[in-house]
Amino acid sequence: MDLPRGLVVAWALSLWPGFTATFNMDTRKPRVIAGSRTAFFGYTVQQHDISGKKWLVVGAPLETNGQQKTGDVYKCPVIQGNCTKLNLGRVTLSNVSERKDNMRLGLSLATNPKDNSFLACSPLWSHECGSSYYTTGMCSRVNSNFRFSKTVAPALQRCQTYMDIVIVLDGSNSIYPWVEVQHFLINILKKFYIGPGQIQVGVVQYGEDVVHEFHLNDYRSVKDVVEAASHIEQRGGTETRTAFGIEFARSEAFQKGGRKGAKKVMIVITDGESHDSPDLEKVIQQSERDNVTRYAVAVLGYYNRRGINPETFLNEIKYIASDPDDKHFFNVTDEAALKDIVDALGDRIFSLEGTNKNETSFGLEMSQTGFSSHVVEDGILLGAVGAYDWNGAVLKETSSGKVIPLRESYLKEFPDELKNHGAYLGYTVTSVLSSRQGRVYVAGAPRFNHTGKVILFTMHNNRSLTIHQALPGEQIGSYFGSEITSVDIDDDGVTDVLLVGAPMYFSEGRERGKVYVYILRQNRFIYNGTLKDSHSYQNARFGSSIASVRDLNQDSYNDVVVGAPLEDNHGGAIYIFHGFQGGILKKPKQRVVASELAPGLRYFGCSIHGQLDLNDDGLVDLAVGALGNAVILWSRPVVQINASLHFEPSKINIFHKDCKRNGRDATCLAAFLCFTPVFLAPYFQTATVGIRYNATMDERRYMPRAHLDEGGDQFTNRAVLLSSGQEHCQRINFHVLDTADYVKPVTFSVEYSLEDPDHGPVLDDGWPTTLRVSVPFWNGCNEDEHCVPDLVLDARSDLPTAMEYCQKVLRKPVQDCSKYTLSFDTTVFIIESTRRRVAVEAALENRGENAYSTVLNISQSANLQFASLIQKDDSESSIECVNEERRLHKKVCNVSYPFFKAKAKVAFRLDFEFSKSIFLHHLEIQLSSGSDSDEQDSTKEDNAALMRLHLKYEADVLFTRSSSLSHYEVKANSSLDSYDGTGPPFHCVFKIQNLGFFPIHGVMMKITVPVATRGGNRLLMLRDFLTDQVNTSCNVWGNSTEYRPVPMEEDLSRTPQLNHSNSDVVSINCNVRLAPNQEINFHLLGNLWLRSLKALKYRSVKIIINAALQRQFHSPFIFREEDPSRQVTFEISKQEDSQVPIWIIVGSTLGGLLLLALLVLALWKLGFFKNAKRKREPGLDPSPKVME
Repeated sequence: MDLPRGLVVAWALSLWPGFTATFNMDTRKPRVIAGSRTAFFGYTVQQHDISGKKWLVVGAPLETNGQQKTGDVYKCPVIQGNCTKLNLGRVTLSNVSERKDNMRLGLSLATNPKDNSFLACSPLWSHECGSSYYTTGMCSRVNSNFRFSKTVAPALQRCQTYMDIVIVLDGSNSIYPWVEVQHFLINILKKFYIGPGQIQVGVVQYGEDVVHEFHLNDYRSVKDVVEAASHIEQRGGTETRTAFGIEFARSEAFQKGGRKGAKKVMIVITDGESHDSPDLEKVIQQSERDNVTRYAVAVLGYYNRRGINPETFLNEIKYIASDPDDKHFFNVTDEAALKDIVDALGDRIFSLEGTNKNETSFGLEMSQTGFSSHVVEDGILLGAVGAYDWNGAVLKETSSGKVIPLRESYLKEFPDELKNHGAYLGYTVTSVLSSRQGRVYVAGAPRFNHTGKVILFTMHNNRSLTIHQALPGEQIGSYFGSEITSVDIDDDGVTDVLLVGAPMYFSEGRERGKVYVYILRQNRFIYNGTLKDSHSYQNARFGSSIASVRDLNQDSYNDVVVGAPLEDNHGGAIYIFHGFQGGILKKPKQRVVASELAPGLRYFGCSIHGQLDLNDDGLVDLAVGALGNAVILWSRPVVQINASLHFEPSKINIFHKDCKRNGRDATCLAAFLCFTPVFLAPYFQTATVGIRYNATMDERRYMPRAHLDEGGDQFTNRAVLLSSGQEHCQRINFHVLDTADYVKPVTFSVEYSLEDPDHGPVLDDGWPTTLRVSVPFWNGCNEDEHCVPDLVLDARSDLPTAMEYCQKVLRKPVQDCSKYTLSFDTTVFIIESTRRRVAVEAALENRGENAYSTVLNISQSANLQFASLIQKDDSESSIECVNEERRLHKKVCNVSYPFFKAKAKVAFRLDFEFSKSIFLHHLEIQLSSGSDSDEQDSTKEDNAALMRLHLKYEADVLFTRSSSLSHYEVKANSSLDSYDGTGPPFHCVFKIQNLGFFPIHGVMMKITVPVATRGGNRLLMLRDFLTDQVNTSCNVWGNSTEYRPVPMEEDLSRTPQLNHSNSDVVSINCNVRLAPNQEINFHLLGNLWLRSLKALKYRSVKIIINAALQRQFHSPFIFREEDPSRQVTFEISKQEDSQVPIWIIVGSTLGGLLLLALLVLALWKLGFFKNAKRKREPGLDPSPKVME
């Protein structure tokens, strides 16, 4: 900006504009693709690209295929043409008795941008298992060419009726009548659930020979099997070779058509003892080896008719049947009685169901897998809302298999004691990407505890989950978590924002819906308000769909579109929210209502997708689903109009009349108004745009001082056609007549807009469309109209030098401070730990003539942010900062505009805040003054003040230590067995906490651990050293293992403590880096070496572990405490041995006896033991009477 030319531009529009009725999504020419409303065509939409040709993939979950309402997916050309059904509803799973009616194919769609394939899911797909239908769900993967590639059904498990049953019939002559056997066979077959994935039946008949009546895989339905069984005729035979028949069934019948993993069941029906009974033992053993469950039916008709005792026969049949006999053995009186055991036999066979089930089978039968879907790098996430009693789950399908988390994995956030069945976890699934944790999955449970919940978790191949965070809902019935979207605002690959919808949120008496905003901070999502809808429509269901879309307004930040399909009387609407550097704007930039697009649209906004440029104009377009329709909204290019204005001459000289207007002398000038359009999208760099502008002189004055030459009015209106990137200037002539007010400049205001706002590009709503420029009056300084000012600028900061800090803060004498500052440069300034700002006291003085258009330029280094400018005196001079440069670290201020008087002086204070995000070893503040006047070069040296200060930061750290062991007494009977051969364990922790404002680095943590005496006797064993900060690098020096296995004698009685100065030590040096409010713990784990401590000579000794913080040579940090260190002390005391040798005891006893004998002898020599007559005193009568 050329200030000497008189340009002082003020933006007329806010950089944070509110809601606008329209922005750059074209609502006048949408492409509306019609489909079946009854099929709910448009329930889901996805954009698709095949080799540059654009398509829409549209889900129709109620579409009919033949007689079944399977649902399906359509591909629709973007520009023109009809949609084509992909017939995915005809896709079947082999070996499964499936039911596809109402399976809702297309209820969820997920695109894989890597290969342009997509996934279409049928969450209500069912398969038959016995008498039950299990709604496990299924998805179809479709490649980029719309060709089906594979099915995905991770919840599908084998039916409990997955059996291969071979019936072994005795067809010998003794069986009579045969028709009863046929009836029995038909009746039992009718009880079987025969079909793909369930029961297969084969029949062999034996007598003397064995034949296949039909194989296991010959017939796939009960009807066909019964029909085949009704035509089986008795083959006869004089012998009953039962062992041969069983072996034939085992070795051949189960092999021909048998399925891997199917339960093998054999039913043997015979009426007599086998002629090859010696072979039975081997045959039965082989059947047991093959896990064949055998049911044996003894028909006693032959025996009863002839009065034969059947005991031997019954024993043989019981031997054939599997154990226990009461479950596998049957006998009937005759052939006609076979019908009586049909139900019992069927029930016992079906009691085998589930014997081979895995532990998840009872949890996934009604899982509805595919209710939601999401593609990740290594597979597919599928929501299963019906899993685990409708609590829900999230399953994962990968190229190497499937991952189905156990029910217990969810108990942390979904405890059983709540009895909250029906949480619907997996109602929606997505993922976020964190710079530290990598890919984290996100799933919603909108019915949890009736308020809803969202969990963020990682999934492991061992079927467990790690739940990192849970976001709870706040209102009952709001369906919080039914829609979730992650947004990467700046396209750096890391998620910035997580949006959670609660479409049934009730407020102001209406079911309006709400969308919650969470921003990523330190690996956790923090609540950051909600997105706002613009109208209070009842039952709007705002947040029913949320889509993260590519940059719509071409500002390099991705955007968000939210659907409200019930808004406007169920017509529906979408809201467009723009992204910016700090997240998502909470107010919508555009609201698109269905009624504006086409008549009859319903539920518009039920699905949204916006990732591709569909019409090859370089702009991302939107696809929006509605009931029976898919709508494409085209993006319009965004243009910024840069406007500038300058005047010739640059000042109004009212003393020089150079023209006549309306017969009066006037001062004539010309304004040059220039426009340069800039299209934000590269595709439109050669485009044109028509604008219309309105220019007004002195717009706020009733009697303007300036008039346009054309028409003599104060305003003009013109249209201009502009080319992208090219400047186009218009000359506007005007004049000024005599006026008494020549102090205030004449304002020239320009407002401009598009010539045709309904077509072509749109103006950037964050860009100014108003320009206001002032042209000042000339204020002469002398007769030659030449002002020669002399500006003098003086400034100093309030930061203390290292010497001042030492004397005033540390309160040390000058001599000590001189030594203290030797380690620093003499120009070092200290930032105290409590300081957040730096102040600059400044004064600007004009010692010369008037300075015209005087400005003060302020710039600071990146680690400072401008806070305020406060004028300190009451002088007539003033400073007004009216223009801030686009760069954050520069500011331009006007000083006493339009001129700074001669001999004037203004004092002021500047405040700068330290940045939280940028840390430097220095700060730089540059102040400079200048004017439009011609100051002599010889006086310009003092027009600027540069403060470049080298900084040292006072670290505000809390340095503490703790230990699990402080004192230990070594007892004589101490055993090593209780300590695994070493000694008592210890755990020392040194903690450093950064309580300050700045991040700490360039600091070394040095820990010294005495591990052995200088004599080589081990004191302790250091087992491990740990830190809880991943990026901390440590080096360990010293010998921690190679010491004497057997301790040697060493006298420590004169050594009160063992430390780094008199012991062998292990040294640990760690570089410390701590963000503000961050802490780091250093853990030392080990054991005292009891073997040495028992052997060494001492009464008490202290083992001292020392930890010290040391600043590195070039570290920008200092400590108020000199060489801060902390110590952990182990005080070891030793108990004296209480056992006394036997020779000492014996010697002491004999010595004592000898001493006693000598004492007795001495007393005897002295007459101590002689009887002496007691002398009686006179008057004493020792008679008893006196004593009474």
